[in-house]
Parts: sequence; C-alpha cells; structure tokens
Amino acid sequence: MRYFIINLLAVTLLLNCKGQETKSVSVAKPAKQPVSLKISPIYEYDTQALITAIKDLSNDSFEGRRTGTKGAEKARDYIINRFKAIGVKRLNENYIQDFEFKAPTKTYKAQNLLAEIKGSEFPEKYIVISAHYDHEGIKNGKIYNGADDDASGVSALFAFAEYFKKNPPKHSVVLAAFDGEELGLKGAYHFVKEAKENIILNLNMDMISRSEDNVLFAVGTRYTSALKPVVEANKNFGKVNLVIGHEGLTKGDNWTHSSDHAAFHDKKIPFVYFGVPDHKDYHKPTDDFENIDQAFFKDAVQTIINTFKGFDALSL
Repeated sequence: MRYFIINLLAVTLLLNCKGQETKSVSVAKPAKQPVSLKISPIYEYDTQALITAIKDLSNDSFEGRRTGTKGAEKARDYIINRFKAIGVKRLNENYIQDFEFKAPTKTYKAQNLLAEIKGSEFPEKYIVISAHYDHEGIKNGKIYNGADDDASGVSALFAFAEYFKKNPPKHSVVLAAFDGEELGLKGAYHFVKEAKENIILNLNMDMISRSEDNVLFAVGTRYTSALKPVVEANKNFGKVNLVIGHEGLTKGDNWTHSSDHAAFHDKKIPFVYFGVPDHKDYHKPTDDFENIDQAFFKDAVQTIINTFKGFDALSL
C-alpha cells in the first residue's frame, strides 16, 4: 500500500524597498511513514532438516538409488534411520516390506519402507502418504541423482513425521517410501495388493521441489468430489500456487497413472497426487540438489501438510 503525505511549507518572504532581505523560513517536518512488514510463511516442520535430507539423498554417494543396488541399500538405511530419529513407529519388521519383481527380464529384490502413526479418532482407517525413493542409478558413467525425482517427496515424508509428533492425525497414517517406481510402480502395486481394506486415501508426492511458474498440481479430485473443496481452500501458500489439473479433463497430459498413486486408483481408493510439470532436468543426470528451488520446495511441503489437515477432517 502506498501512502501519500502532504507537507505544509510555510514560507515568509519579506522584501523592503532598500533591497531584498530574506527572513526566517519554517518547514513542517514530514510525518514518519508506516513501515510495511512482509509476513513470513509459518512452517510446521523443520525446514532446514528438509533441505538437508534432499541434499543427502541426491548426493553422488547414493549412486542414483536404483532398485537392487548398493545405492538403494544406502538410501534404505538413511530413510529408516531418519524415521527412527524422529520417533515414528515401524509398520512392518524393521520398517521393511520385501518383495520381488521382474522388469523386463531381470528379477529385482526390492524393499518398501513403511512407518505408522496411529489416529486419535479413527485408528482403523488409514491415509497413506507416499513417495518413491528409487531413481535411475548410473547410466553411461553418469549418476542420475534424482533430487526432484523423488528425493523431494521422500524428504517431505520426514517433514510429515515431524509434524505428526506435535499434531497427531485423526486417521491413522502410513508413511510409505516405495521402491521400484521407475521400473513400473512396482512397490506401490505390491503394497496395495498386500494392504488391508481400510485405506481411505492416498496422498502421493513425486517431484515437488521446483517449478518455473511456481505451480504445484493436485491430481485426483475429479474422481472424489469431496476432496476438491479442500484443495481449493489451500491454493496459495508462499511461492506456491496449488492448481487442480492434469486429470484428463483438458488437453494437457493426464497424470492419473503417472506415479505410485495409480496403484491406489486402480483399486478404487481415492488419491491426490502432488507434482510439478516436467523440467529440463527430468530423468537427466542434471537433476541435482543445486537445481531445486529451496523456497518453493519448503512452501510446497507446507501446502501439502495444510491440505492433509483438511482431508483428515473429512469423513471418507
């Protein structure tokens, strides 16, 4: 807001017949202008820990986190240790859900990583918050670190874990770091196949740390209309513009089956997928920590936490 101040200048100028003589000049002092304070976003998790996690997981030492490699094992241990440090309980033995799959001719041994937070009001109904920790590995001697895809989503799982320590959810929550996404959403499909029938919603995060237009898309409300008002109520936070789209209703790409949420959708479980459009570093060795937008990333994670609150308050 701009403020306009009119200053009154009182000037007494006397000229006598013998010559020009300037008498005293009095000037009213301008009033102090109000200071416009920029309100900083309020985060309900440790933003520095978020940035540290995405930087760690996309480090060269993790060798691109390809399923079945030493890099994937290192990522697995990192994720489990973070869950333990935050204090969230395991869902399975040592947080690990083992499974195997063939893609296309090689058999992979893979591991989903699962933590659980019991709900305060509806402990028998589960919301699954997911991200995949695998990526492309090493190709032609170059490491595909996958900072945005999807170290960003996994780091957000830790932020959720921190948030739940002070803000227990009404519904029970599974924090799921899926394996094998890059090889055909294998971890998510295995989890859904083995899961109980009381999953009421999946929130999936895959690529949430950078956007040229500061747009974060929410996909899935067309299939469950009760979710739409919650997304619309959280469309702006900091740099982030949360937009419903890519649901097959317009000319843009349909992202309904673009990531792990597809496994839930195929089993008729409501979902909302959060993600950004493909960028120049998508599935390239340049998807590095240095290329994320830290401010956007922090705001995106809080945006997703805010929408979770709305979903958790619904009767699904």
